Amino acid sequence: MNPVEASSSGVGTLPQHGRLFVVSGPSGVGKDTVLARLFTRVTGAVRSVSATTRAPRPGEVEGRDYYFVSPAEFEAGIRAGRFLEYARYGEYLYGTPRDRVAEQRERGLDVILKIEVQGALLVKSLVPDAILIFLQPPSLEELERRLRARATDTEARIAERLAIARTELAALFQYDYLVTNDDLETAVETLRAILIAERCRIKHP
Repeated sequence: MNPVEASSSGVGTLPQHGRLFVVSGPSGVGKDTVLARLFTRVTGAVRSVSATTRAPRPGEVEGRDYYFVSPAEFEAGIRAGRFLEYARYGEYLYGTPRDRVAEQRERGLDVILKIEVQGALLVKSLVPDAILIFLQPPSLEELERRLRARATDTEARIAERLAIARTELAALFQYDYLVTNDDLETAVETLRAILIAERCRIKHP
């Protein structure tokens, strides 16, 4: 339903403008799984698509999975301030295009951005009305169990991920909402409830 201005009957809604939701959480907490299910249950929300300097993998589509750009184009974007946040992972750069997020929000779409803690806090400093959601595991022991169950990391890499997780968990009080992914269905519905509540909010702090 498109918002309408207040009418003579006294019934109306606020002007429509999409929100920016930022979801963070430790590696292995289940962010991708939770968000994949969330998108099947909400309308008017889109996933933020990042730009990257790596080449497309088989099956990846430009504009759906990533915006694939050259290192020179990415560096030019950094200098021009075209990214809300960016980071280097290994030999490749990844970043959130500022204009694309703004365009989607102007269309009334809620944009959901999945990034790590440092990037999330940077986005909040640049976009004060961004809504930060932290997805945490029920315990570090359970997180370790999930990481081991994936069977994709060495012991050293698991130890590194757990150390990073402890650092990330220490930053959760800088977020607006905390969701525990103990039961997947409950976590998805809690996240959905947050989106609905924010859509009903009249005044932001």
